[in-house]
Amino acid sequence: MDSEAVASFCRGLRAVSEGYPFGAGVLVFKIGPRVFAILAERSISLKCNPVIALALRETYPAVTAGYHLNKRHWNTVELDASVPDEELRDWIQDSYDLALASLTRAERLSLTL
Repeated sequence: MDSEAVASFCRGLRAVSEGYPFGAGVLVFKIGPRVFAILAERSISLKCNPVIALALRETYPAVTAGYHLNKRHWNTVELDASVPDEELRDWIQDSYDLALASLTRAERLSLTL
């Protein structure tokens, strides 16, 4: 997947907002107030279960510890076509689900899910 396909997939998830809080060139996707994806020109950073994050880094050379993020909970994935599209979609969905699960009840109720 290239960055346009990744952005399109992220936009297709329910109740997602997006913006450029870090400046042009770094698109951030949120569910409520929680960030689940940070898309740069050639990479995406995603939340991940710490145990799975390590396994993915060992399996895929394109996956590294989150760039300027909590290295335990975030992975950065180079969009170099070495990760199968379906895998990347699953990782984005997992990141979204983790962010959604971390919302308070009031935050979840305020969303149109």
